[in-house]
Amino acid sequence: MEIKKLTDLMAALRTPGTGCPWDLKQTFASIVPYTIEEVYEVAEAIDNQDMQELKLELGDLLFQIVFYARLAEEQGSFDFSDVVTAIVEKMTRRHPHVFADAVYESDAAFSKAWEQSKLEERQAKAGIEKSVLDGLSKALPALKCAQKMQSKAAKVGFDWKEIAPVYDKVEEELSEVRQAEKNEDRDNLEEELGDLLFSVVNLVRHLDMDAENVLRKATNKFEGRFRQLESQCLSEHESISDKTENELIEMWEKVKQR
Repeated sequence: MEIKKLTDLMAALRTPGTGCPWDLKQTFASIVPYTIEEVYEVAEAIDNQDMQELKLELGDLLFQIVFYARLAEEQGSFDFSDVVTAIVEKMTRRHPHVFADAVYESDAAFSKAWEQSKLEERQAKAGIEKSVLDGLSKALPALKCAQKMQSKAAKVGFDWKEIAPVYDKVEEELSEVRQAEKNEDRDNLEEELGDLLFSVVNLVRHLDMDAENVLRKATNKFEGRFRQLESQCLSEHESISDKTENELIEMWEKVKQR
């Protein structure tokens, strides 16, 4: 079995005396940054529609999971097979329309049942559910955390039914940012900027998009355009800093048109 080759490889890397010194000194906490990086590299490969790169990045991500499982096995907590068993049991339980006789009349009904299943799981672990926001990881990127928090609140009715007031809220928060900046109140400005970002995330959610993905695509677009700007300056034997503001605006507009 292919996965055994990987778990055996991980065991060899972690074997004292003969293993890899770097791998041997790693802990759960020390490899978290690498795991997060691998997740984003998977996302980038998907954005680029690069299947060959996606295959490699998925392997890197799987390696991270095997690494965590090995560390847990060494301390007697669980092993990789326990990880697989746990996810199979959970997904089977959450899909009774596939593995049992449940029938859902709509996607909304399925989504409601899914959330109820998650709620029951959390209640079983914690004994009591204190908030609908429980179970939301604060380690998520800020945009993702904001959108998931809003979605959880919306599931219990705390949400606008129409999109018009969502646009109004964005405009209101932008106005408050301008006022805070005019008042030269840095603490209030920071708070108002946060409110503006939160309201924009809410707008993205109401438009049925993912804020993290939307921003990543915008960032990639900016990078592509900026690199074209750099190349144009280089062809003129100049740097961007040599250009005036009006020259840069004109060049930027031409890049956008291309």
